[in-house]
Amino acid sequence: MALNRLRKLDQNSLGVTLPKDDLRVEGLLDENGDLQDEHHIHIRHVAEGEWKLEIIGK
Repeated sequence: MALNRLRKLDQNSLGVTLPKDDLRVEGLLDENGDLQDEHHIHIRHVAEGEWKLEIIGK
């Protein structure tokens, strides 16, 4: 299981890094490994310590 670090982005936000390999599988990266277009992700708290991320309008 890969571990990803939770980090502070600014005064009101935190972020988690997503592995490029996983994003590539979803077709979100171009051939150079850069993010294609703009994507919206719905994040939902499912249970204690568990979150679900869903790409909206891919």
